[in-house]
Amino acid sequence: MYKINICGLNTDTLPRLSQSESELLMKKLKMGDKQAKDKFVMANIRLVLSVVQRFNKRGSGEDMFQVGMVGLMKAIDGFDAKYNVRFSTYAVPMIMGEIRKFVKESSGIKVARRMRDVAYKYLKTKENIEKVEQREASLLEVASEIDIPIQEIQVALDAVSDTISLQDKVCGEKDDGLTVMDQIGDDNQSEDIWTDKISIKQGLMSLSDKERRVMIMRYFVGKTQVEISDKIGISQAQVSRLEKNALNKMKVYL
Repeated sequence: MYKINICGLNTDTLPRLSQSESELLMKKLKMGDKQAKDKFVMANIRLVLSVVQRFNKRGSGEDMFQVGMVGLMKAIDGFDAKYNVRFSTYAVPMIMGEIRKFVKESSGIKVARRMRDVAYKYLKTKENIEKVEQREASLLEVASEIDIPIQEIQVALDAVSDTISLQDKVCGEKDDGLTVMDQIGDDNQSEDIWTDKISIKQGLMSLSDKERRVMIMRYFVGKTQVEISDKIGISQAQVSRLEKNALNKMKVYL
């Protein structure tokens, strides 16, 4: 196992928290208790170290640790008990996100600016929808909001993602050995993706033939409203109305 050595840090002295202790500290730090926040941060340093180990020899351990700590602090600031998940489950993707960004920016592999922009726009819009609606936003819903074909979004997300073993273990507050698969799953085979696909299929089946044709051309083929109007021989305004009606119908299934 590749070992991360952080200068001045003795992991043996780091506190371990039970779930109840973690929840109590979270409540206190959200009320502005600085000591509670300091203790909570120290108790979750192992979480950062365990994520850093997943990026075995891809860069400076200390640099990635510092970047991971940024992700940890963002997770602490953004966490809310009403999410009904353990803090480690919420924090791991954020810590990974910061480290992935650092690794990509530090490597020689360059991702086209267009792809980075599409991925960022998708993730930002998805986050905004979920904050407002307090629910998971579907791929189709976000694609509709940002007016970008689903295939283009998937390619962009693949381009900016990093490869990591799904069997790698991630330690939480109780060092319970959760794997990366438990935390994030496979982007192509996860339960959420399958649920989205089923919901989209059901939504499409609820449409009229013309509405379904417009939606497929618009979001799966990537054509503009003008191109669709020329293709099927109706005005752009009619295409727009069909698209709007179809989206309203499909929201029931998403």
